[in-house]
Amino acid sequence: MLSQGRAADEPESSVADSKDRSYSMRGRVVRAGETPASSGNLANIITVVRILLAPLFVVLLVLDGGDDGPLRIAAAVLFIVAIATDGVDGMLARRRNLITDLGILLDPIADKLLTGAALVMLAVLAELPWWVVIVILVREWGITLYRFMVLRDRVVPASRGGKLKTVVQAVAISFALVPFWQWFGEWVHIVNTVLMSAAVVLTVITGVDYLVQAWRLNRAKQA
Repeated sequence: MLSQGRAADEPESSVADSKDRSYSMRGRVVRAGETPASSGNLANIITVVRILLAPLFVVLLVLDGGDDGPLRIAAAVLFIVAIATDGVDGMLARRRNLITDLGILLDPIADKLLTGAALVMLAVLAELPWWVVIVILVREWGITLYRFMVLRDRVVPASRGGKLKTVVQAVAISFALVPFWQWFGEWVHIVNTVLMSAAVVLTVITGVDYLVQAWRLNRAKQA
């Protein structure tokens, strides 16, 4: 989920300009402008908070111990709120020109930590097959590393499929975390399975699409 990623959604000129930005804490924190933005700007603060919420989320699920009680609900709410901030920091960064090198680095890491923690914990609780977790995490971290590797040469834009994948993943994980089955019955598990299956399919398809794009770009460079 690369919203503040900025690395994925910004035009090439914007990312090229970001090479000249440092990790300095001097600069704009909230207000919009053309002067350099501080690495400690509001968008980056939100991103860091999302990173810090990931271990708290895990602790809540561990303490719940599979009881599907108040702590489970608290963990689910925490995940939903945290994943929602992904769009908030990205919007602030773009609209107020608060894009920084630090934000480009931290945003995808924050997203992957949060979704990865949720998927792993669902597998630990035996509510999700481990192979699903492995497929999603290998794709997510693999593409993220690839984007960082080629960032100096070009921007790998987020495709419509990639954006849809991000939304479906967030929805699927959110539904899996909230114990709706306690209130509405076991049929909710069918809905959860359908949502997670859609997330896996989109994850694989978009991952393959990125690899194909990379192969075509490399081939065009060599031509």
